[in-house]
Amino acid sequence: MKLLSALLWSSLLATMAPSAWAQANTIPSQPHLLVKGQGTRTVMPDRFGLQLNIEETDMDADAARRRVQDNVARVLALFKQHKAVDGSVRADNLRIGPATRYEQNRQVFIGTRVSRQLRASFASVKAMQDVLGALKANENVQVSSLAPTYSGEVALRRELKGEAAAKTRESAQGLAKAYGTQLRGLYSISDVAPNFAYGIQAGSWPSSGDLVTPPSPPSPEAPMNSIETTGSRLPESIEAGPITYTENVYAIFLISDGT
Repeated sequence: MKLLSALLWSSLLATMAPSAWAQANTIPSQPHLLVKGQGTRTVMPDRFGLQLNIEETDMDADAARRRVQDNVARVLALFKQHKAVDGSVRADNLRIGPATRYEQNRQVFIGTRVSRQLRASFASVKAMQDVLGALKANENVQVSSLAPTYSGEVALRRELKGEAAAKTRESAQGLAKAYGTQLRGLYSISDVAPNFAYGIQAGSWPSSGDLVTPPSPPSPEAPMNSIETTGSRLPESIEAGPITYTENVYAIFLISDGT
């Protein structure tokens, strides 16, 4: 039986380093197995998020505000025209503050800067590409980020946690059999690695040659769709490549001492 990412620990509080005493309430003094289970899934994104920064600077603060609001209305109309995903459109509040620049080693006031951020997601690369094509990005309407996501992420992570938890029991049963012991019951379970004085830190786990870990899934052979914006100060691009989600679960099982 192939064991997935497991470590065998049998420890006593009396032998712990001083910094480990704080873990006494989570690490049993009885013989135990500490195991890790991992659930991993690779999916293709089905949502494509776009974030824009709309900004104007003017000595007349109200003029800057009006131009920002006009651009916001234009962008929101584009979002609606190209069918942004329901509930994904967000418009932040106006931000207003002084704008300055350096001239001859001194700060010079150049007006009032007014800005707003807009966000929306689209169900396809083409829909986002159409928005970017019609956007006419410039120094006042800037593409600040593009990001693919997966709409079923919450449910998928819940499923992966269940798989990871099941694998902790499989690993513990396999290890107990290999060492001639029996599981007495579950002591604790968490999705955060315990913090031990002897090398396992919260949120991490030994890897490489110490543990058996599944290989990374190969990337699809089909070419990835890509988007590149034009008109912004720097090219922005997004690739509709696969997204890998991973959930880890750590469990401590009490074991018999074999006597």
